Amino acid sequence: MVLSKIFPEKKWIPLINIPVISYGFAGMPPATPTNIASWLITGAIFNYFVFKYHKGWWQKYNYVLSAALDAGTAFMGVLLFFALQNENINLKWWGTKLDHCPLATCPTAPGIMVDGCPVFK
Repeated sequence: MVLSKIFPEKKWIPLINIPVISYGFAGMPPATPTNIASWLITGAIFNYFVFKYHKGWWQKYNYVLSAALDAGTAFMGVLLFFALQNENINLKWWGTKLDHCPLATCPTAPGIMVDGCPVFK
């Protein structure tokens, strides 16, 4: 890896495994950046800080924590479906929109004209 040659004093750089990180993103459903940021923060805390400073706890409980987070997400998905969407209740708040930019739905191909969108040449 090029970075480990540039910064040889940093011993953690060779531990970065880009294919594993990329596959982790590929396995995630399409989500807002908030979801991805919380996934990265949780992963960094438990796989770096807890692993480094509390290795015994990490070895004993990390798999259980991972399973609990996955099961909680699945359970809440089912619960929210039956509690809200099954009854035709739609929530309107900042987290339900995928993108807050009004131009995000505009086409970017050259020459296509849509009202309220810029035309690219």
